[in-house]
Amino acid sequence: MQTKDFYYELPERLIAQTPLEPRDSSRLLAYDMTNDKTEHTVFSQIGKFLKKGDLLVVNNTRVIPARLFAKKEGSETDFEILLIKRISIDRYEAIMRPARKARVGDVFTVSDELKAVIEGIGEEGIRIIKFLYKGVLEDILSRVGNMPLPPYIKQKLEDKERYQTVYSKVEGSSAAPTAGLHFTVDLIEKLKGMGVEFAEVQLDIGLGTFRPVKCENIEEHKMHSERYNIDNATAEKINTARREGRRVIAVGTTSVRVLESVADENGYLKEAKGDTDIFIYPGYKFKSIDGLITNFHLPESTLIMLVAAFLGREKTLELYNEAIRLNYRFFSFGDSMFIFKS
Repeated sequence: MQTKDFYYELPERLIAQTPLEPRDSSRLLAYDMTNDKTEHTVFSQIGKFLKKGDLLVVNNTRVIPARLFAKKEGSETDFEILLIKRISIDRYEAIMRPARKARVGDVFTVSDELKAVIEGIGEEGIRIIKFLYKGVLEDILSRVGNMPLPPYIKQKLEDKERYQTVYSKVEGSSAAPTAGLHFTVDLIEKLKGMGVEFAEVQLDIGLGTFRPVKCENIEEHKMHSERYNIDNATAEKINTARREGRRVIAVGTTSVRVLESVADENGYLKEAKGDTDIFIYPGYKFKSIDGLITNFHLPESTLIMLVAAFLGREKTLELYNEAIRLNYRFFSFGDSMFIFKS
């Protein structure tokens, strides 16, 4: 299958630059796969398509202020450091710009309380950096770091919390699990009142998730690995839903990747943690989900390929083009889709 098979034309005016308020006022395209039926509404009405016993699986990761600006010692050159994956308490994989001037052994001053040293260079020019600091690194990053918004968002984000889900807990991501940005605390409580259940997994999202597929044949694309964690309580909650014939619905492609990395052939899971580089594209046989809540993704990205694997390529592009015709907002701060089997 070719990368170009997942291309679509998107007018630049439909790339959402700012989040809507309230969160659940975004639009929702709901597609019932069983009955081939499409409805258009707002996200606050998603309960219309859910039922008692449904289990929504969310990614509780929290975005770190992963974009840093620094100067190299002995130089006046300005550098950007973009953290993409934590290796240990004080070491990260990072993208550095300008990369050609960032060499092993170089020391960079981010602020009076934070320095970074390049310890090595990995695949595709990824730098391995070690931080030098006194105190708690997370606290320092919260003071000196910036939110790593995608490059297609040109406007400044006034409130950092709008690039976090309301249920975010565990810091470690370089990008938000954007499907979850539409949920409010009140909406979650309303859904729970209907008998909808929630379970949490964790996937620390690296920028590899959003990396464009550059090879012509998608099977040649290599995903960067990302760290995940699913505890025993969540695994048992999902297994119980599966045994009882209740729907398991993933909130976001990152939740899908955790579930499909851990599930056995019958869709049952167990407590697990590790790294996953699973790449899901059409032809993949899903084991663990009956529905997917997701945003509208970039053309030729691994994310639209995952959606197409669940929904079918032609139907995915058909619904995307319908959303474009109806002026839906796209990408991280854009509108939402709910794809489900009724």
